[in-house]
Amino acid sequence: MLGISDLCDRLSTYLEPAQVADVYRAYEFSARAHAGQHRLSGEPYISHPLEVASILADMRMDSRSIVAAILHDVIEDTPTAKEHIAAQFGEEVAELVDGVSKLTQVKFESAAEAQAANFRKMMLAMVRDIRVILIKLADRLHNMRTLGVMRPDKCRRIAMETLEIYVPIAHRLGMNTLRLELEELGFQAYYPARYRVLREAMLKARGNRKEIIQTIDTAISERLRQEKLPGRVLGREKHLYSLYRKMRDKRLPFAEVLDVYAFRIVVDTVDTCYRVLGAIHNLYKPVPGRFKDYIAIPKSNGYQSLHTVLFGPYGVPIEVQIRTEEMNRLAEAGIAAHWLYKTEDKTSSNTQQRAHEWLRSLLELQQNAGNSLEFLENVKIDLFPDEVYVFTPKGQILELPRGATAVDFAYAVHSQIGNTCVAVKIDRKLMPLRTPLLNGQTVEVITAPGAHPNPVWLDFAVTGKARATIRNALKNLRKDEAAALGRRMLNKALLAFSSSLDAIPPEAVARMLKEMEYASLDQMLEALGLGARMPLLVARSLMGVEPVLAREFEAGATKPLWIKGTEGMVVSFARCCRPIPGDPILGFISAGRGIVIHDEHCKNVSEFRNKPEKWIDVQWDDDVQGEFLVEIRVDVANRRGVLATVAACLSDNGANIENVSIQERDGIYSAMNFVITVSNRIHLANILRRLRAIPEVGRINRVRS
Repeated sequence: MLGISDLCDRLSTYLEPAQVADVYRAYEFSARAHAGQHRLSGEPYISHPLEVASILADMRMDSRSIVAAILHDVIEDTPTAKEHIAAQFGEEVAELVDGVSKLTQVKFESAAEAQAANFRKMMLAMVRDIRVILIKLADRLHNMRTLGVMRPDKCRRIAMETLEIYVPIAHRLGMNTLRLELEELGFQAYYPARYRVLREAMLKARGNRKEIIQTIDTAISERLRQEKLPGRVLGREKHLYSLYRKMRDKRLPFAEVLDVYAFRIVVDTVDTCYRVLGAIHNLYKPVPGRFKDYIAIPKSNGYQSLHTVLFGPYGVPIEVQIRTEEMNRLAEAGIAAHWLYKTEDKTSSNTQQRAHEWLRSLLELQQNAGNSLEFLENVKIDLFPDEVYVFTPKGQILELPRGATAVDFAYAVHSQIGNTCVAVKIDRKLMPLRTPLLNGQTVEVITAPGAHPNPVWLDFAVTGKARATIRNALKNLRKDEAAALGRRMLNKALLAFSSSLDAIPPEAVARMLKEMEYASLDQMLEALGLGARMPLLVARSLMGVEPVLAREFEAGATKPLWIKGTEGMVVSFARCCRPIPGDPILGFISAGRGIVIHDEHCKNVSEFRNKPEKWIDVQWDDDVQGEFLVEIRVDVANRRGVLATVAACLSDNGANIENVSIQERDGIYSAMNFVITVSNRIHLANILRRLRAIPEVGRINRVRS
């Protein structure tokens, strides 16, 4: 077991004696706080904080980080308060310890909610100080190293959390060495049988590979010597978890995955990297399309290297990475290189800058997320490692996750650009907003004032920022639309009293809001629009009329609510009958959904007949705007190209086809069901008339419930 003296000896190689003394004082404080506590392995609990501090010492972290590591479980697992730590070791250390501590005082409805809330707290502390996550990663690493003493179900839960959350965070911060160990330990704990089988197969295959590896190593080294290029060649061992993922994702057998030989060439300068690339492309033929330049365009975590795949001897593929010594150190240590190598190198500051940019984006996610679970989901999405690099029209490079769409690009440029985008040009061609982006494309977003996000975007938006901003905008949009509809409904109800909302004295409004427990008029109007309150009851309260006396006014409330088609999400049209302008309609108030419009003859209306308080008198406005869905059934003779003929007729007459299904009734006739958009009943009648003129069309009818 590691002792405090061993740790202090290691720290004294790079810390001042006074700082080492602070670490020893923290050890004594933590040992007293954890006295009598033991880990499941039987060791004294203090052994765990010491091991965590040791991992950070290997990164040459500063003294306050080491002190915080030794104290990191004191708030969570002992009666010690944060204020006590601040008094003893300073506010900075107390904030670090608090950032790593879980929310033990708060009760959660589920384990998932607790995990999400603790993660949110830790990430926000990490935004303030990056050292919080470094301490947490070291803590998780030691817990994974000692996971074997726990119950199998708990092992799997912790391993899954490690692979889903902590491994991607380590990758995002460029901490490759720590990430690889967490991956291997997580794989071993989550899939013990698969790990064992793969490891045995790897050991068995290793002996057969030695000769080929030696041949390739010698050939590359000799070519570098001939070209007078300084550099060292390292054979890279494939890690078990990366082998497993490649087998699973690409559905490849073990032999094919292992049949790739990996080498790394480390040189002195960036210029030498490109010269070495030319030399090895002359030695072995490159595989087309398998070259990546992460030096010119670094990954989102600051990683830089040249990647190429070659046809090696005996036809075996060779993966080669070429990088400088500095890039190699940063690739292994990532953001921890700031402490590990005290360097003013531009590459190091670039890694720092990228990490802090990501942290700033977390703040934006936090502000837009509705709850901790949504925040965790958005961060998980944002941690996917594969990137796509695309260009703005001015030549600026933007990094997005693999699979990101034009909508994600718009939000990456700016939240307001995303919220008002209506179209996109990719390489100067108009493309749908759901189009996935590819490396090297130039993307131009077209916006329109007054435009707003479409809920459908959530089906294909990939980035956490886009999803969180869309959800937030839709919530605000729904509130605005609901408040506007609520105002119209309340004014309609007040007509029965020959009044309007603008004519009501402010004192009466304030009294009504207090009675109904609303913080503001907008909040009450929103509740009206969403069906949570009845307009007539609110109108009575505003007018100070007793319910019994109010009945004589109800007969006067005959003016219907006009439906314009621009009310947004708070007025919806029933899918069972799909009413369109010109149809006789009824409105029903549905809590949370606002007003649902049905055709007066819809069969589903009968269930509301005994609930008159849910009805609202509605009528189409004279100037209805927008397009409305309607379903039609077309019986056609089975002829080649008949579907194309019918679809062309619909398109020529201004109807957009939203959905089509075909059912063959017999060998001669088929029934086609189209869901199309029309502006009103006259538009629909014109379309049906044109369809009847097609020789192959037999019978047409509008489909209702």
